[in-house]
Amino acid sequence: RRPPRSTPLYSSAASDVYKRQLLSGAVIGLGAIGLSFTMKILRFANFSHSELLTWGAYFGLIFFTIAASLGNVFDAPIGPLSFGWGMFVALIFSAVATSALALLLHKLVFEKLNRVAGHMTMVFASFGVALLLRHMVLLIFGPNPIYYSNELQFAVLLPGNVRVLPDQVFLLGLTIVVVFGLHLFMTRSRTGIAMRGVSENPDLSRVAGVNVSSIINWVWIIGASLASVAGVLYGLTVQLRPELGFALILPLFAAAILGGAGSLYGAVIGGLIVGLSENLSVMIIPTTYKPAVPFLLILAILYFRPEGLFGERK
Repeated sequence: RRPPRSTPLYSSAASDVYKRQLLSGAVIGLGAIGLSFTMKILRFANFSHSELLTWGAYFGLIFFTIAASLGNVFDAPIGPLSFGWGMFVALIFSAVATSALALLLHKLVFEKLNRVAGHMTMVFASFGVALLLRHMVLLIFGPNPIYYSNELQFAVLLPGNVRVLPDQVFLLGLTIVVVFGLHLFMTRSRTGIAMRGVSENPDLSRVAGVNVSSIINWVWIIGASLASVAGVLYGLTVQLRPELGFALILPLFAAAILGGAGSLYGAVIGGLIVGLSENLSVMIIPTTYKPAVPFLLILAILYFRPEGLFGERK
């Protein structure tokens, strides 16, 4: 079995850390945006959000396989990339399918609990939903790792003597485009402005004529879509496995808390910081203790600046 595709064949230790920081930080940042919005607007910590990354990755695999079976137009690799246009089809349909799953969970579980129970009950319910989603993936797809593509790639040389795979360049470029597009949506569209209003004061927004229920649906759609993109990008540059979301749950929360609940760029910057911290830690501590780094970051953030780097002091 070939090694994870994010591992380059030739590079220095410094460039390895640099690449792992950007790659893991980009994935964590995208996933943390939706979690950050959930914490700010829905006002509870949704531990099942990380499993949406897993489902998005596997939805992407299904649609990628279907698109690739249609012919060379979708199956033939684009330039030096390991995939064809079918990957873009998979990204779109994965976002739609994951959003539908998130809305279904909202209607069946969280919306009903929000009417009759407190936020802590919703947090515990999200634990149960996360376990259910994870074991459903295990039941349907099995425990073995899966790759999107087996195409062999050669690293390209970037300034600074850094070698990266073309798929990794695609990951970073798509992350930048998605974050910039979301910024325009949040600042220029009526729905985005309404979301910002609901995050500050839901009751006042409702009095002003904002359909809060519709805005909450948009929060789930945006969060699930970004989670699906993050999951597909993770699977593209590493591999798919059922515990994908479980392995990212602490980094996601660390990035969301570090950046500040509801902050778009805070979540992205928090993801980069978490990715850098995790990858630099392996130079000091054994890799088996690497998962503890996000937990330590969460404790430090809550102790010194609970509102996060871009959050407002109260």
